[in-house]
Amino acid sequence: MTHSAPAPNRNSYKQILKSSAVIGGASVVNIAVSVVRSKAMALFIGPAGVGLVGLYSSIFSLTHSLAGMGVNQSGVRQIAEAAGSSEIERVARTAAVLRRTSFVLGIFGAALLAAFSGAVSTWTFGTREYAGPVALLSLAVFFSSVSDGQAALIQGLRRISDLARIGVLGAIGGSAVSIACIFFFRDRGVVPSLVSAAAITLIISWWYRRKIDIPSAPLTLAHVRDESAALLTLGSAFMASAFVSTGAAYGVRIIVRDNISLEAAGLYQAAWALGGMYVMIVLQAMGSDFYPRLTAVASDHPVCNRLVNEQAHVSLLLAAPGVVGTLTFAPIVVAMFYHTTFAGAVEPLRWVCLGMALRVVAWPMGYILMAKGARSLLLWVEIAATVVHIGLAFVLVRRFGLPGATMAFFGLYIWHGLLVYAIVRRLTGFRWSAANLRTGLFLAVLIGGVFSGFYVLPTPVATAVGALGTLVSGVYSLRVLGRLVPLDGDRAPRVVRHALDWITRPRSIAARAPWFRFHAPTSGRADGVHPRETPSL
Repeated sequence: MTHSAPAPNRNSYKQILKSSAVIGGASVVNIAVSVVRSKAMALFIGPAGVGLVGLYSSIFSLTHSLAGMGVNQSGVRQIAEAAGSSEIERVARTAAVLRRTSFVLGIFGAALLAAFSGAVSTWTFGTREYAGPVALLSLAVFFSSVSDGQAALIQGLRRISDLARIGVLGAIGGSAVSIACIFFFRDRGVVPSLVSAAAITLIISWWYRRKIDIPSAPLTLAHVRDESAALLTLGSAFMASAFVSTGAAYGVRIIVRDNISLEAAGLYQAAWALGGMYVMIVLQAMGSDFYPRLTAVASDHPVCNRLVNEQAHVSLLLAAPGVVGTLTFAPIVVAMFYHTTFAGAVEPLRWVCLGMALRVVAWPMGYILMAKGARSLLLWVEIAATVVHIGLAFVLVRRFGLPGATMAFFGLYIWHGLLVYAIVRRLTGFRWSAANLRTGLFLAVLIGGVFSGFYVLPTPVATAVGALGTLVSGVYSLRVLGRLVPLDGDRAPRVVRHALDWITRPRSIAARAPWFRFHAPTSGRADGVHPRETPSL
């Protein structure tokens, strides 16, 4: 039987842009805060100290993923489903079990890391000397597990503004305490800074959780068993997926440290953090609102596929200028966020930018697996990605040094994107819309051209080409977004209306610069999808 996909609508695009604006605005504040935090760490502890931060962060993330059992993600799904049913009692029961489960798992994770702190210290640093700080890090695991449960409830109910406030306040408070710890204790303050930041996030998430008015519901042993089983069954797949993914990041850092140095691990950490900074604004918005929305329609394949195409289209348009800009001005970005002593992170940063551009394409498709609760597929996809990532890093770091670690990340997402596409094509009949193919091709040529310029052209010329590419991608993105979601003229300032009108009207652009012509989707079909492109099920 063949289904016809519903035509894309502007309300859907408005929702995507609204959530992106809320989470994106919060992320911009977080970036501003991270500038100060990164600068402080670069000045106070240097590249080797930043490498230490990366290793401790990997230990924390690995333990957190294992102990959390994926409850933060399965909890969002369970809460979103309960809220969609409009059964208040079901929401109350799910929220109560989610809170208790997160608390128990937090204790389990903290005890696990404390018990194996000596072994973890030996695996990570080659000595048991760091067993004490690793044991102290167990507190951060507990705090984060509990706050994840609270954030899952907030996200599942789609209280996006509250989620954004938690992120902003957590970043400001956590960074202030972290900088103080690093300033007074230098390297010895790294773990206390991570623990303090986690504690502050817990307090803030608790504050916003208590503002949600959910009536209490009777909880029988059967209710607890059923709800916790649902959380843990799906969550175990999320956990295993996150565990192997985080394990890959940990493994790459160990490969860099063993084959080069701890200082090189710090440069890798800097490149990784900067390369993902802008793109993660888009991806965080995607996870915050898109995941619950997609979960609600996961069984309706045409609608599900349309939402993924729309999300991917907007995400590409929002991410492209930042990717090209970071790639072009990598030396300035590294010096601004860290220090000139981190100049070795410039080339790796450019490779991270390429990988992040592909991640923006792959992630919307991956959410189909999450929304449908495809546990086995999720796990095997991540295992395959981990094997490819570690294998590429092992080979490329030995061949190309530090840049090889980020080349491996780029290669990973070529493989991962193709694999996920093949899976979701079979699972739901998904395929890319014509608008996404056009946008993706244009941006791939633009990003590839700017990247290649730094290898074949003199640096000043390549930078000029990159600056032009940043401008072109920005204007292109604004023009297409303006066609997809026209600005409300009555609410926008006159200057903004005139500027966007100039950008979004093809005749205006063509008249001023005949060479500057793009083919945006027509207003009749907002994402360029035609009935003949609808997949047959």
